[in-house]
Amino acid sequence: MIKSKLISKYKNISHGFFNKLGGYSNGIYKSLNCGTGSKDNKNNINKNLKKICRKIKCTKTKLVLLNQTHSNKVFSIKKIPKKKPIGDALITSKSKYALGILTADCAPVFIFDPKKNIISAIHAGWKGAYKKIIYKSIDELKKKGSNVKDLIVVVGPCISKYNYEIKKDFLSKFIKQNKKNIRFFSFNKKKIFFSLNEYIRSQLKNIGVKNIEIINKDTYLRKNNFFSSRRSLKNKYYDYGRNLSVIMIK
Repeated sequence: MIKSKLISKYKNISHGFFNKLGGYSNGIYKSLNCGTGSKDNKNNINKNLKKICRKIKCTKTKLVLLNQTHSNKVFSIKKIPKKKPIGDALITSKSKYALGILTADCAPVFIFDPKKNIISAIHAGWKGAYKKIIYKSIDELKKKGSNVKDLIVVVGPCISKYNYEIKKDFLSKFIKQNKKNIRFFSFNKKKIFFSLNEYIRSQLKNIGVKNIEIINKDTYLRKNNFFSSRRSLKNKYYDYGRNLSVIMIK
């Protein structure tokens, strides 16, 4: 489990970015697979989720997960939903409500407003970031009274630009959005690479966020022990596990 240096200063927040170690799953899902949408044994997934809940010190019934769709949909959680909301960001000011985000190369993003005591958890892949899920989430926080300058934002482990090779149509899409987006791409031997966390950082700075932490752990690299969609695809696996990142007001 990786913790944010910025958020760890606040004793009323429990959080963690979990990798694939320390769980109950086997085979390609070994071992802390929390992907309820994966083809892993559901009993093992449930045990993995319970283990994380113990670490975070939340009850399993108060762990809120999304049916993630790479959208820009944001949900404000005032009571525990009976079904998973379909979208990619959660916000709450309720204590003991743990907000969870599943990733396997995309970026999990935590936002904490220490003045208003509000938290947000965001699933930001390139599609969600491109559709401005970061902007929309912060807009929702502003509606709840947050001042952007008070926000602490942590961009968790995701695939690095060194392993995020993309095609020309991807590049064209981003340049069409904004010519300045070229700075998030690098070129090497006719290959094009994209920096997801730098793209997200830039959006945060544009909004006016001052307190930004980037956890530079490449999920693609095997040595970092994260589930990776891209690595699984390269190895021709039929499926892949998901990493869980959780934040909660105690």
